[in-house]
Amino acid sequence: MRPANIITAWADILAGYAASGFVLVLTQMQTEPINFLPFAWLLLSTTGLYGGGIVFNDVFDAEIDAQERPERPIPSGRASLQGAAGLGSLLLIIGVAAAAQVTILSCTLATIVALAALLYDRFAKHHPWLGPLNMGICRGGNLLLGVSALPVMVEQRWFLALIPIAYIAAITAISQGEVQGGKSSTGVLSLLLIGAVHSGILALGLLKDYQLLAALPFAAFLAVRVLPPFIKAAREPSPELIRGAVKAGILSLIVLDAAVAGGFAGLPYGFLVLGLLPISLVLASLFAVT
Repeated sequence: MRPANIITAWADILAGYAASGFVLVLTQMQTEPINFLPFAWLLLSTTGLYGGGIVFNDVFDAEIDAQERPERPIPSGRASLQGAAGLGSLLLIIGVAAAAQVTILSCTLATIVALAALLYDRFAKHHPWLGPLNMGICRGGNLLLGVSALPVMVEQRWFLALIPIAYIAAITAISQGEVQGGKSSTGVLSLLLIGAVHSGILALGLLKDYQLLAALPFAAFLAVRVLPPFIKAAREPSPELIRGAVKAGILSLIVLDAAVAGGFAGLPYGFLVLGLLPISLVLASLFAVT
């Protein structure tokens, strides 16, 4: 499912682009050619950052995986620990360097996301509340990375990061029981955070340049995709149901991004972002991991 997760990171950039107003600027340009290069650099940046985070997750979990998941690349011998660390470092460097081609602020945000990913992989994911918050910051920072296409808008739209922070915190919280099972209380907390996410989407309607009606179809679709598996996992926190909730939550991040993007850039752009969902679903089935 990991290649599919990278597609969700691309959706963050698309949503951030919309929130920055950059999409509207491009559509209003009548005489000058459209420059898509900053967008391409940001897509490369988020790919490197997310890929590096994935690799270092396996690096830091090598000893645990040797006992619990011996089929993973490092414990099975398909990849060496040093080689994986080198690849992860290279990917993170590419992520930061690509962001530096856009703006200084983009480079700063990419660096923060890279450091936050390493902190999560090494320490925070084992902490009951710091882990969810840390991972949420990674995805919130990724959204702001898209906003940084127009640096001045980051100061005005910083609060948008709170929505993916709450959403990813919900997923990360419930994922703590993927191997041995979880607790019902954790499932309830995750549901409360999902509720906060939907409240945040509705609250964006208070902004003058946010079209709530364009966002509502995506918000409703998000609820349909996420709530049933999360409710099941909260009622019966077995590893199987928890993994199902985590998978649905991760892939549905694209739907969340579509709600944000559609509100800021219109219904067609929201559907453009949503178009990444079937790609993620196909990749998730082709590259499923245990």
